[in-house]
Amino acid sequence: MDSYYQKHLKKYAFERISDRKQQLQGIDLVLKDKLANVLYYVDEKAQLDYVNESLPTFAFELFYEKEGAKKQGWLFDVSKKTHFYALVTSIFSDVDKVYTSCNITFVNREKLILHLSTLGLSREFFEQLVQNNSNLHGKFILEKLCPKKEGLLYFSTQNKAEKPINLILRLAYLEQIGVAKRLV
Repeated sequence: MDSYYQKHLKKYAFERISDRKQQLQGIDLVLKDKLANVLYYVDEKAQLDYVNESLPTFAFELFYEKEGAKKQGWLFDVSKKTHFYALVTSIFSDVDKVYTSCNITFVNREKLILHLSTLGLSREFFEQLVQNNSNLHGKFILEKLCPKKEGLLYFSTQNKAEKPINLILRLAYLEQIGVAKRLV
């Protein structure tokens, strides 16, 4: 990953974060703009369950379950210091656990949350929706998003231990609305 950043983010210096406390705050990487001397915190998210596949979407975690209690997912978690998500997709491997290529899409977290809010898809909206539909499993179509071109909600309440509820968004849609840019 670092070689991709060195090659494609020339106006930034970067530091890989190994401190667990900072990682839990949504900081895997710190980018420093060499000219403006501004720091950006990046949370890397990878589709490791889909190696050697190329999905057009990415799952943004809204809620998950831990020890029987519903917890806030990383997208709307106010304790996260993340400025950007680095979405690692289309991960390919020729040898087990040796990754040969991938795509990286940077998503501006604040812009994404603001855009969703303008559609009425706020943290509070999702909390209410999940509270009223706690027994659902599978796809849930949102009135404000076209499921084929933009996104939908997905409840994984029966097939995953953490029972995540994810907002599945198309990468092309994120670029189209101006909240994302593909690095590679």
